[in-house]
Amino acid sequence: MVNKVIVTGGAGFVGSNLVRLLLDKGIQVAVLDSFIRGRREYLADLDVEIIEVDIRDEAALAPAFTGFSHVIHLAALGSVVESVSDPHTNFDINVRGTFNVLNAAVKAGVEKLVFSSTGGALIGNATPPVNEVSLPRPISPYGAGKLCCEAYCHAFAKSYDLTTVCTRFANVYGPYSGHKTGVINQFLKRITEGEALQIYGDGSSSRDYIHVADLCDGIYAALAHTSGHSDIFHLASGRETSLRELADIMRNNAGRPDHPIEFLEARVGEVDRNFASYDYAAQVLGFSPKIQLETGLDETCNWLLQHQGAF
Repeated sequence: MVNKVIVTGGAGFVGSNLVRLLLDKGIQVAVLDSFIRGRREYLADLDVEIIEVDIRDEAALAPAFTGFSHVIHLAALGSVVESVSDPHTNFDINVRGTFNVLNAAVKAGVEKLVFSSTGGALIGNATPPVNEVSLPRPISPYGAGKLCCEAYCHAFAKSYDLTTVCTRFANVYGPYSGHKTGVINQFLKRITEGEALQIYGDGSSSRDYIHVADLCDGIYAALAHTSGHSDIFHLASGRETSLRELADIMRNNAGRPDHPIEFLEARVGEVDRNFASYDYAAQVLGFSPKIQLETGLDETCNWLLQHQGAF
């Protein structure tokens, strides 16, 4: 029975959507966030306890987790590009911070921890679709860090009385993402400001885009699932979308099909092609994404445009 959940990074993009879902399920929720990047306004008027703690502060975590049966660990730096330019900070927050969270969860008697991992960056350049048995060969510090965290999750599950589940996210989009700097936000900003869209590479590189509502359904299913002491699930759409196709969808949705595109040199650390099979999550968790990319992008862009301060 999931009664009390603490969400690290709960004031961020995925967190603020997930907190709403958990509250709708009747679960008591606390948010632990450093507010380095999370936004308090995303949680305004929600009935949640807010604990301002940085996951690098090991001494503060165990007291914060005490009394909670479940932890959903979302707090992280999520940029591949930033991890290449500053691998030390990425390691400090993502790897050392996750070790602190796991250690504190054990000390506080937490029953289960759900960890937010990644599919593309962790596995690297592999022939898609990837799945839970694909060989990880990360090509960025971000991907390497997430692989390290998955290893620690498995080790803690085997060494201590803590169930861990690693959920490998596809590329997530949706509302409450105004502070993000990813491709969808950048494309929309450039369309609205009349500037050429910038694509790194020739536009053939691909990703798997999942709406945050579908992702949160998968996280909740992993949280509520009762069997297994340590497991990994890909939460993805199963659809491969190239950067050029993404640009075309967004240009068409904006009524500007001929908006210019500028092609730049490909960036170090970015995988070429990636999309994932979610068959295992469907089989075990009953996971099934429902929101089509075209519809979800239109909804997301409308939300962003209504919150111009987000840019």
